[in-house]
Amino acid sequence: MTPRTLLAAGGLLQFGILIASALVPQVLDWRRELRKVPPLMAQLVWVHGVFIVLTIIGFGTLSLADATELANGTLLARSVCGFIAIFWGTRLAVQFFWFTPAEYLTTRFLKFGYHALTVAFMYLTVVYALAAIGAL
Repeated sequence: MTPRTLLAAGGLLQFGILIASALVPQVLDWRRELRKVPPLMAQLVWVHGVFIVLTIIGFGTLSLADATELANGTLLARSVCGFIAIFWGTRLAVQFFWFTPAEYLTTRFLKFGYHALTVAFMYLTVVYALAAIGAL
């Protein structure tokens, strides 16, 4: 696979992550749970969620529309890829070292989805990091 193809696949994968992310408020019952906190805290959760979604939309769009540019090794391309790698690498670390999702992984579908997301975060971290260091 070419670097362009790997980065474009990363773009598609990021849109796939957004589909999974759309299930989070329902699976975690945010409407009920966020009623337990002051309104400003609930609003912050929703606002932060929206900004994360917008960031991922941006990453996915850049990766699909400009995969050739991201793969070309310029300083800007490597910087953007480096930032995307840091974003997903940090998310991967959170997955392993911070989250304790066991009580919510109640079905095979949810367990599969959680592990699929972990693999997706790994792919995105590795591919964009390799592009950032010029090794893709």
